[in-house]
Amino acid sequence: MVSIGPVPLVSMRGIDKAFVGVKANSDVDLDLERGEVHTLLGENGAGKSTLMNILSGLYTADSGVIVINGEPRVFRSPRDAIRAGIGMVHQHFMLVPTLSVWENVALGLEDQPFLLDKGRVIERVGDIQKRYGIHVDPLAPVWQLSIGEQQRVAIIKTLYRSADILILDEPTSVLTPQEARALFRTIRQITAEGHGVIFISHKLDEVMDISDRITVLRKGKKVATVNVKDVTKESLAEMMVGRRVVFQIGKTLQNPGRVVLEARELVVRGDRGRVRVDRFSLDVRQREILGLAGVSGNGQEELCDALAGIRKTEKGSIRVDGYELVGKSTREFQKRGISYIPADRIGTGLVTGMNLRENIALRKYWRKEFTRFRFFIHWENIAGRTGQLVERYSVVNPGLGFPAKMLSGGNLQKLMLARELSDDPRVVIAVQPTWGLDVSATLFVRETLLEQRDKGAGVLLVSDDLEEILSLSDRIAVIHNGRLMGIVEDPDRVTEEQMGLMMAGTRLKEFSNPVGEGSEGHGKEVSPSL
Repeated sequence: MVSIGPVPLVSMRGIDKAFVGVKANSDVDLDLERGEVHTLLGENGAGKSTLMNILSGLYTADSGVIVINGEPRVFRSPRDAIRAGIGMVHQHFMLVPTLSVWENVALGLEDQPFLLDKGRVIERVGDIQKRYGIHVDPLAPVWQLSIGEQQRVAIIKTLYRSADILILDEPTSVLTPQEARALFRTIRQITAEGHGVIFISHKLDEVMDISDRITVLRKGKKVATVNVKDVTKESLAEMMVGRRVVFQIGKTLQNPGRVVLEARELVVRGDRGRVRVDRFSLDVRQREILGLAGVSGNGQEELCDALAGIRKTEKGSIRVDGYELVGKSTREFQKRGISYIPADRIGTGLVTGMNLRENIALRKYWRKEFTRFRFFIHWENIAGRTGQLVERYSVVNPGLGFPAKMLSGGNLQKLMLARELSDDPRVVIAVQPTWGLDVSATLFVRETLLEQRDKGAGVLLVSDDLEEILSLSDRIAVIHNGRLMGIVEDPDRVTEEQMGLMMAGTRLKEFSNPVGEGSEGHGKEVSPSL
């Protein structure tokens, strides 16, 4: 870290913000020095995003002062913050889905000619991609991109503006370990040049790796600001939640049963007509979690959409308990016991403008217990069921009649889990189920998936978090460019480095010693399996 000057790059003092009488931030102070990575930690709903939305001009504080480079500033819009040198990559990306990547990057740029120079923008985007190793097609419409690819667009958009103050919200959630290390090198290069980075993450290992200082928020209030060298993961987690946190999940060994989900030679096209899943085969058995690892955008979401019956399968077979589902309706997939937890809980999994009762009813309204006289929705029964599920899954909410958009990210995820897992499914397809969640919510989701496995379901877990894949999975399949790189039968005998190489396109059978010869705890060769 470069030497810290007497005047902070950013100084926020006494920040207050309330929504409908609920305090999101209460008398919060935060300093960002030149040349430092300052991490913001806290549970979902702790006020981190609100504080950063105030700094980036999306919200106006009810009270408090913001000082940039020693100059008091009032941000009435994001443009004011951008002019002050602040760029933020939001957890839920501020992109226009109908525009292309390069158009989103150019959107809002000042001092542009009447006729925008498309070639110049694409050239600069290419330079940024080469410099930072962030790859995405600049001509692709954003609505056709995966969640991970959209995050890359948001990062490129911020870097394009040469921000002096960079706010990164969960930036490594879609990266391999190698790419995450490359990003960290970039961040250190940025801070070495005297810029400041505010880093928001729930991965405590990477927080300890990249941070200089850490500010912890809890229930809208600042708990402490600490130097990273003075704390541990355990002490940070305790500051976040107000109690001791046990990181080890209670995973027990299970004897997998027969195959419940069988996919063979699947070919699936994406929204742009390209083949995104190429002759992909897998089996998911009773009482097992099959992890699917891969860099986001390599066909995982198209595969899971097809397995859940919401995307057409061009070729291949999908069977549940031996029953062929290709060509059947989405409702038939549901009736056969497939529950789907998509990656985008806001855009796909839930309708945030609807209230909690309506979101619970979305995929169940046609059932006999939720209808009257076969044609009318039985709202009283739905309300009763919603109340039971909200209590069972500890969904903190202002009321069942309030829109889902008033819930924090963790509680939105719990609401979706409550809807999808309440009927003892045969197969659970969970895509990025802990993305953007805090420590407590992450543990809750992971334990819930293990509970489904132990009750006899087959779970397909898709995650960009290798630690999550390795700790939860009984077997691991790796996907690259829509193709199966291999299936690791024993996750305890493979390293994150080897997983990262497979995610980058190396087939398992290509390793001369797939388990890492000489590595501690590794001694059995892992063979590919289809």
